[in-house]
Amino acid sequence: MTKYTVFSLPILFVFLFHGINTLAQPTAPPVPPTVAPVPPTNAPAKSATPPASSPAKPPTQSAKAPAQSVQVPVQKGSIDVTKILAKARGYTVFIRLLKSTGLAAQLYGQLNNSNNGFTIFAPTDTAFSNLKPGTINSLSDLQKTQLIQFHILNSVIGLSNFQTLSNPVPTEAGDTSAGEFPLTVTTAGNQVNISTGLVNTTMGGTIYLDNQLAIYRVDSVLLPLDIFSPKPKKAAAPKPAFSSESNTSSTTADSPSGEGAAAASAAASAAGAAASAAADAAKIFSSDAVSLSRNGMLLPVGIVVVAFCMAKGT
Repeated sequence: MTKYTVFSLPILFVFLFHGINTLAQPTAPPVPPTVAPVPPTNAPAKSATPPASSPAKPPTQSAKAPAQSVQVPVQKGSIDVTKILAKARGYTVFIRLLKSTGLAAQLYGQLNNSNNGFTIFAPTDTAFSNLKPGTINSLSDLQKTQLIQFHILNSVIGLSNFQTLSNPVPTEAGDTSAGEFPLTVTTAGNQVNISTGLVNTTMGGTIYLDNQLAIYRVDSVLLPLDIFSPKPKKAAAPKPAFSSESNTSSTTADSPSGEGAAAASAAASAAGAAASAAADAAKIFSSDAVSLSRNGMLLPVGIVVVAFCMAKGT
């Protein structure tokens, strides 16, 4: 019994020692395999980030956003303002005025037969409907033409060039002096403000844009001062005053040292005296006529009396 016990103790120690070593060693080897797969999973993730950055470039196209917001694309062939506005829709009144005033034909000729460029502020139909009833119909043909010309600049102005304009901005209507056809254009960031002295509005979207023509929407009709708030005209009274002064100056010039004035007064008094003498003569003549008529009546009576007395005496 003692022999078996002594023999089994070494075997038990060997088993325990081997078990302790096996329990301590397995934890270290599995670590490298778990860490090694991590890089492969990260590598594809890193390679996926570049494609995400390449599509991020489209925001740089935001600078070209106005060109994308154009309602009517660039026309091929001849450029017709009325057709462009018809495609944009909502500008029937402005189209009608362009045609009736003859400006549509003029613009067509300039755009297709020369290198001239234009910028047009096109009021919408709603803008015209906001005017007082009869406003357009009360205008003369000339005033209608000037009204439409007031919406046209004789050069192409891009969205980024409005801030470079000098006020007042000249239009096809002509005179830009105060009270005539002044147009003021200012910018605030991406906003373009337009003022006529009677109307203040903000330029809307882009209808059409190429290297020869720019058309922008405005939500108000641009009313010029010369037509809708004309300056009061001066009275013509100063002309008679000027003529009397000229007569006085000419009289004094013809008669130096006041002699002409004295002569004129003397002539006037002489004329008055002559007139009074003529009146007295007329009175005398009339009285003589009466006396003569009376004498003419008495003479025949005397003759009759004398004849009667002579006949009786005989």
